[in-house]
Amino acid sequence: MSLSQFTSPWWLLFVLVVAALAVGYVVIQRRRQKNVLRFANLDLLEKVAPNRPNFTRHIPTALLLVGLLFLTVALAGPTADQRVPRNRATVVLAIDVSLSMKATDVEPSRLAAAQEAAKSFAEGLTPGINLGLVAFAGTASVLVSPTPNRDETKAAIDNLQLSERTATGEAIFTSLQSIDTLAAVLGGGEQAPPARIVLLSDGKQTVPEYSDDPRGAFTAARQAKDEGVPISTISFGTSYGSVEIEGDRIPVPVDDPSLREIANLSGGNFFRASSLEELRDVYDTLEEQIGFENARGDASRPWLILGVLFTTTGLGTALVQRQRLP
Repeated sequence: MSLSQFTSPWWLLFVLVVAALAVGYVVIQRRRQKNVLRFANLDLLEKVAPNRPNFTRHIPTALLLVGLLFLTVALAGPTADQRVPRNRATVVLAIDVSLSMKATDVEPSRLAAAQEAAKSFAEGLTPGINLGLVAFAGTASVLVSPTPNRDETKAAIDNLQLSERTATGEAIFTSLQSIDTLAAVLGGGEQAPPARIVLLSDGKQTVPEYSDDPRGAFTAARQAKDEGVPISTISFGTSYGSVEIEGDRIPVPVDDPSLREIANLSGGNFFRASSLEELRDVYDTLEEQIGFENARGDASRPWLILGVLFTTTGLGTALVQRQRLP
């Protein structure tokens, strides 16, 4: 812990006073010993006081001095990194509801597992976060504008409906618009509240055809980067998933590369999950990343407690040993 981590570092100079008291105590004890040897008859001293004082007589003073050191550190105002819940942050959960999400390679289905995990994620976020919900297939829709009301979000998750095609870029643009709208409503400062998009998908973008299209996913990810909104992407499913459409069995493997690139372009993180348990683990990680932040906070309480305990113990020991204070 450096001096820059104290709010009032000049109080540390009191350590010199404690050191002076310690030196003074040692000098006084040696002087007393010399005086006893100078004026006492040693033969008589052995008879009347055969048991010489042992080191335990110094324990009360030592405890008091250590207690003063702890109290000095507390007065200097030590600080430390602390995990504190975020307030006024915005998170938009964008969930893919294309037809490939009815694949059963994840039991009971990709969509059902995604819904269950998403509701747990909503419940676990700290109360100060505004959570929104966007569903996307061929188009993207804001089902719930960012709000601290988790019940509204969970109800919307339960009512997700599948549709054709996958417009990942539209999902990102729609999420960014929802974040901008809330920031304009909240106001309260020049800097917008911190925001993040959590995008869960199982397949490759199909609308438009290319991800670098003006409305494509990579273009949207670059805009998110420019706006300071990282995207945490979750690739959900397996490489052997398939769905039946009009009697045909169509393979729907997950598309890790494009989702990883979206995360990289936006400054976010890429996650992969191929089961409900793995998806829950991913959401647990995101809850820690999104719901809390590290901030410098007061750390004097432990030092204060130690100081009081050592000082009290020192005084109590002195009373027991000598029936008086040192």
